[in-house]
Amino acid sequence: MHERLKKIKCYLLDMDGTLYLDGSVIPGAREAVARMRRAARVIFLTNNSSKGRRDYAEKLQKMGFDAKEEEVLTSGSVTVDYLKALYPDKRIFLLGNGLLTREFTDCGIRLDDQNPELVVVGFDTELTYDRLTKACGHIRRGVPYIATHPDINCPTASGFKPDVGSFIALIKTSTGFAPAAVIGKPHMPMGDAIERMTGLEHSQIAMVGDRLSTDMLFALNNGYLPVLVLSGEATREDLEFSGYHVPVVLSSIAEIL
Repeated sequence: MHERLKKIKCYLLDMDGTLYLDGSVIPGAREAVARMRRAARVIFLTNNSSKGRRDYAEKLQKMGFDAKEEEVLTSGSVTVDYLKALYPDKRIFLLGNGLLTREFTDCGIRLDDQNPELVVVGFDTELTYDRLTKACGHIRRGVPYIATHPDINCPTASGFKPDVGSFIALIKTSTGFAPAAVIGKPHMPMGDAIERMTGLEHSQIAMVGDRLSTDMLFALNNGYLPVLVLSGEATREDLEFSGYHVPVVLSSIAEIL
């Protein structure tokens, strides 16, 4: 076991590409999570904003993971907290699917398609051209926008599908505007949420994930121990090319501890 793992008191576990691909659990992932629980706290952390915290907890439970809603943190839930802190009572146009919309409305976010004061771009897995056109129209006329996370693609068992980072590129090309803020890994709002949630020293936290530009950069930016698993997006060649110093590299999460 890597020496630094002995000091870890909280494991941040990415989900897509780390614990599962689509609906298929990565072999050995359940057992690995159980081992981590015996040694430290576990937080299930994802940039994917296509589901709410409750949805992810239920999904994990159905897959055989012992997961509670309060142990789940998503870019969507952190975006809700961000809106409440910095844009209280603002009217929001949300580019998001039904599950993200439910999380926003359940948390008291005011949604307004016609006259918004802010646009939020999430991982809208039900995206229509009409909704995309409306979002770009609001942004083009000067309504600021934020994005839930920067991931360009979402890994699945059958390949990659376009994620919010792709939407950001499209919106920039169409309107000329970039987001005023991006919430999820590797950006600061997600790190601030982890700090509030754990109260731990950064050196006591490990980030386990499959992406270099989000998971590993998030760990490096915050002083967490980066643990790269090669079961999702990144390869060893990608890591070598990136120049990132990642001390723990595993074929999958099954090898941890």
